[in-house]
Amino acid sequence: MSESSSGTAASAPAAAGGANKTAADARFLRIENLVKEFDSVVAVDKVSIDIRKGEIFALLGSSGCGKSTLLRMLAGFETPTSGRILLDGRDIAQIPPYERPINMMFQSYALFPHLSVWDNVAFGLRRAGLPKDQVADQVEKMLGLVQLKQFAKRKPHQLSGGQQQRVALARSLAKRPQLLLLDEPLGALDKKLRERTQLELVGIIESVGVTCVMVTHDQEEAMTMASRIAIMSEGRILQIGAPAEIYETPNCRFVADFIGNVNLFKGKVVEDAADHVIVDTPECRHYVGHGITGTEGMEVSVAIRPEKIRITRERPGGAHDGFNCVEAEVADLAYLGSYTIYHLKLATGLLVKASIASVERLPDWQPTWGDKVFASWDEYAMVVLTQ
Repeated sequence: MSESSSGTAASAPAAAGGANKTAADARFLRIENLVKEFDSVVAVDKVSIDIRKGEIFALLGSSGCGKSTLLRMLAGFETPTSGRILLDGRDIAQIPPYERPINMMFQSYALFPHLSVWDNVAFGLRRAGLPKDQVADQVEKMLGLVQLKQFAKRKPHQLSGGQQQRVALARSLAKRPQLLLLDEPLGALDKKLRERTQLELVGIIESVGVTCVMVTHDQEEAMTMASRIAIMSEGRILQIGAPAEIYETPNCRFVADFIGNVNLFKGKVVEDAADHVIVDTPECRHYVGHGITGTEGMEVSVAIRPEKIRITRERPGGAHDGFNCVEAEVADLAYLGSYTIYHLKLATGLLVKASIASVERLPDWQPTWGDKVFASWDEYAMVVLTQ
């Protein structure tokens, strides 16, 4: 079919409209240069984030890093010292909490102990003055969503921790907020229940389509539940990315060390090309399969995750013989079922962790305490960190 001028003109506004909608969705929640000071202490320091519509976004960091203060500013419980919070294009930074289209689920769940499950979920809807039939219809929908219809008449103390968590979530979603805030959502659950609930919670949030910002100090929780993660330290955002990006390509020593386990070798750049960099450290010479646009003599750290290290009895050969290999002694080990963690002591005194999956265990040889071994890794197992 040939293109006519009228056909081309008709398609242009639709394309432009689609592009604008996509851009707006990508900036559904905009945090711009947000600052919060308590007396002379800066708790949140010039934080800027764009969060997509329908995204589950995690703020991850240790205690005191500013993540909870940032969440409280989104909720309206704290007023920013400066900066803007835009929700769907509207600046909400100075709007009181009860006027924001936002709901927050607390770690303690904050359920009313004297009310039934049904009445807990209905509480916010009744306060909003909705007609009885609309309240009943929405409560039934929410209880169906979290699979708790059969427990509607029970009181919170008659439920398990996981069930209480789902009641709190149903109550938070009942008013159909534009933004859902989760403060350590699974912190009150034991480890096994927390692991089981993580994906269940994600499924419920995604089925509703609400945009969600969660705060957690649990790395596994953030990496399981969130589509993107922001790593915070001392009030600042250090890195934002998908879980795999944060883990595989951290942008600084703090992020590398904070997420999972990592081995850090400190040294200097001796060669930097477009496709590789060579770093000398006291332990060995590293051939890394990517460039860093650095300078010779530049001080850097080479980061290697424990699961990327191999342990052998003999020194391995390879394409880059003489690189990426150290002799070590097994100083300690811990068998954890699916994998074994080895602590390898190098001649310099540095301890290196290696994680060996049980499927890779050799039937005729298992490294044990005091064994002399070789630890090696390939050129793509490393990341060079300049800060």
